Amino acid sequence: QVQLVESGGGLVQAGESLRLSCAASGSSFSIATMGWYRQAPGKQRELVALINSGGSTNYADSVKGRFTISRDNAKKTVYLQMNSLKPEDTAVYYCKLNLPLGWTTRDYWGQGTQVTVSS
Repeated sequence: QVQLVESGGGLVQAGESLRLSCAASGSSFSIATMGWYRQAPGKQRELVALINSGGSTNYADSVKGRFTISRDNAKKTVYLQMNSLKPEDTAVYYCKLNLPLGWTTRDYWGQGTQVTVSS
C-alpha cells in the first residue's frame, strides 16, 4: 500500500518562494511517475508538474521558469520548488504517484497542502 504525505505549504507574499515535499511509503517509488497538481477554490484540479522515473520533467505553461520538480529516490520524496510566487498560485497542492502495473497503472494521492500567496 502506498501512502503520500505532503508538507511545506503556507502563507507567503507575492514574489517569495516555498518548497513542497511529498514523502512516499512503499517499495515502488523509483519506478513511479510523480506529479504535483493543484486545485483552487471553484476550479478543477490541474497539473502543475510531472517527473518520470528517468527524471524527465514536464510543466504547466503557467509555472514554467518559476517552479522546479525534483525527486530523491533514496528518500522516496518528490519536491516542488516554487519561486516568484503569484497570488494566482494560491491553491491546495496535491502529490500524485502513478505506479505502472503491467498493462495498467494505478494512481495514489496525498491529502494536499495549502499554499496561499498574498499580494
